[in-house]
Amino acid sequence: MRSWRLKSITGSTYLGARTALVILLLLTGGCCSLDATQVKAASDFIYVNEQLAPEPASQITASAQKVKLAQDYLAVTANPYATAAATKILAEGGSAIDAAIAAQMVLGLVEPQSSGLGGGGFLLFWDAKNQQLSSYDGRETAPLGADENLFLKAGDGQPVGFVEALIGGRSVGVPGMVHMLGRAHDQHGIIEWPLLFDDAIELAENGFTVSERLSTLIKKVPALRARPQMARYLYPDGQGLLQGGLLKNKDYALSLKTLAAGGPNAFYYGAMVEAMVAVVGDDANPGQLSMRDFSQYQSVLRKPVCKIIFAYRFCGMGPPSSGATTVLSILAMLESLEIEARHNPSLVSAGVAGDAVLAHAFIEASRLAFADRNKYLADPDFVSVPVVGLLEADYLSQRASMIDLARRSKLTPPGSPSAVDADAFMTGLSLELPSTTHLTIMDASGNIVSMTNSIETAFGSRLMSGGFILNNQLTDFSFAPIDASSQKIANRVQGGKRPLSSMSPMIVFDTKNQPVLALGSPGGRSIISYVARVLYEVLVLGQSLPQSVAASHVVEAGNKVRVESAVSEDTVKTLGEMGHVLDVREQTSGIHAIYKTSLGWQGVADPRREGTASGQ
Repeated sequence: MRSWRLKSITGSTYLGARTALVILLLLTGGCCSLDATQVKAASDFIYVNEQLAPEPASQITASAQKVKLAQDYLAVTANPYATAAATKILAEGGSAIDAAIAAQMVLGLVEPQSSGLGGGGFLLFWDAKNQQLSSYDGRETAPLGADENLFLKAGDGQPVGFVEALIGGRSVGVPGMVHMLGRAHDQHGIIEWPLLFDDAIELAENGFTVSERLSTLIKKVPALRARPQMARYLYPDGQGLLQGGLLKNKDYALSLKTLAAGGPNAFYYGAMVEAMVAVVGDDANPGQLSMRDFSQYQSVLRKPVCKIIFAYRFCGMGPPSSGATTVLSILAMLESLEIEARHNPSLVSAGVAGDAVLAHAFIEASRLAFADRNKYLADPDFVSVPVVGLLEADYLSQRASMIDLARRSKLTPPGSPSAVDADAFMTGLSLELPSTTHLTIMDASGNIVSMTNSIETAFGSRLMSGGFILNNQLTDFSFAPIDASSQKIANRVQGGKRPLSSMSPMIVFDTKNQPVLALGSPGGRSIISYVARVLYEVLVLGQSLPQSVAASHVVEAGNKVRVESAVSEDTVKTLGEMGHVLDVREQTSGIHAIYKTSLGWQGVADPRREGTASGQ
């Protein structure tokens, strides 16, 4: 066993192309005027979900790897290399934070399309000793020199095309993940910071086996050769990386060694920053990142957003994440409806997708919750977000009363919660594509991490620096600063602002304030539906966690409802008769969860991806 040193006290699936984009415009109030050329550009660029999902069946299919029962500690991550790194840290006395850092450094190497040093995210941490829940905001920020014209054409003031916004330096925000992890480690780490990088450095130097998922996405995601450094890395000898091949990344190993030796500050000062700023500024589609942007970046310790629903206390990340407010709104409306059918024991096996009444109620509650999300949510440091009002019991009861359990509502307008600031308007168009990762970890002391990280679209901005990919998270802002009525959009670009997100790391507590379930998922805007469904089925219907995670998704998507092919014909037929337009397509969720059972803690990795669960 390795001899650890204790940390010193002072130590530091893609949117459907053309139709989905039109739907999203309608959903967000038509605030941004994209012409036919722009819609076609996005249509040609964003592959339809059927082409990317379901991803090829993972070869990591043994139930022991997807589901794990443990007594002392658990790690569930998106890749077996990362799960192994986290489990080793836990086995040798590390905290959940330590294990999360080790896992994330590995994920940035073996799953570069989803997250990494060049991105950001959100982290929930349950401190078992002090019985305290903390939430860390490591979301990227817009450069201080950016303004609401960032994604507008110089000539006519119209939003640029999606491809023009995505590829290159213009879309890159100040990465926040390293700062967030460093801050969490200062407060809750046990093992010395440098030792948390060992596994990732070894894999980067000696090589790792390219997974089926990475190889498949390289083949199917377009424009990966748009920038020479990424083309050289992903297409050695002119051919895309093949499954089973050995891939090394010496540049990433050097970056990790720099971070290990210099601490988190090494990412925000010095040579690493100079390199990132140069890559962004010298690009053919340049961005505005500066050394000052990095030196002034701060992750934020925010108050978690919690609400008691169905006798549990559900807690998640507040703005600029829309995850907690939207998920909790959906669940609270379902509670208010008091659907008689949900008390039927037969629904334990059927779940939301197996019963048309439940599916309909879930869809309608989601539509109402998203209407509020689309109007009121943005960075709380720039916009007054009525979080308390959006979650008030009377308000949500009134919203639930708008649901007709027999028919799809023609309109689901945003409501009028209390304490609404006059400057809160539509959040506008943000595509928020689903390339993200989530990990859930519990250590031997009962501390829990639920963390979601992202670089935005698959392979981010297509820019690499230091062996890692830079995000394109600024495309999560509204491209246009005003709506059709010339009102300022809450989620418009502003210097230093954080774009709206749907990332939804969650931890749920029982009546004794003890954690019972922690989870999250990648999936862009669909994350909210994925997480809300599993929470409802497991904690309300009493379905088992593995069954619910594997069950079919029902996703509210504007004018349509996306359902997976396993949804029963009867449910599909009945939903159609209720007025829903169904879009049958698979969903590449990546739910990673841990759940307290009578036999111990159960870890579950989503069978749709290559994640694994491990523990003791």
